[in-house]
Amino acid sequence: MTLQNKKTVYAALVGVLALMGGIFYYGNLDTVQIEQVEIELTNVELIDVDTTNNQAKFNVTFLVKNPSDKTFTVPLIGYDLYGDGVLLGSGQYSTVDISMPGRAAFFPDTEIPLKNTFVLIKSEVNSEIYQDAIENRINSFSAEGIITTQSSWMTLEKEFKTGF
Repeated sequence: MTLQNKKTVYAALVGVLALMGGIFYYGNLDTVQIEQVEIELTNVELIDVDTTNNQAKFNVTFLVKNPSDKTFTVPLIGYDLYGDGVLLGSGQYSTVDISMPGRAAFFPDTEIPLKNTFVLIKSEVNSEIYQDAIENRINSFSAEGIITTQSSWMTLEKEFKTGF
């Protein structure tokens, strides 16, 4: 191998390493940016009571905020819903079956309400809390879980607790 060929190979290797370093650096910036996602439980509203199947449906609304400079989407919010401190069950907001360009885009300084239907099954909770829920006698709701955010470079999961 000639000296000129060696210089060319070394230059190519240095270029590849610099490119990889840039990708790594940019990916880490994305992590810091999309970790700033904020999620807030804003509403739990009774929409239907099915006395035949002993279950009630609620609209659960989360307000998701992007205070960062990076755009992302939210493919998944997995949560446990509590009423007056009592676990009502688990729910999930999901757009994982929708390709990333088809999801709601959280541009910088954007906040978007995301709604989900939560089904409360009477046999899975105390009958007293079920009755309180279908008669709108629950004073406070809270949720805790994991929100998944996704940018063009990465996917990040963040735990949350929120309530009203």
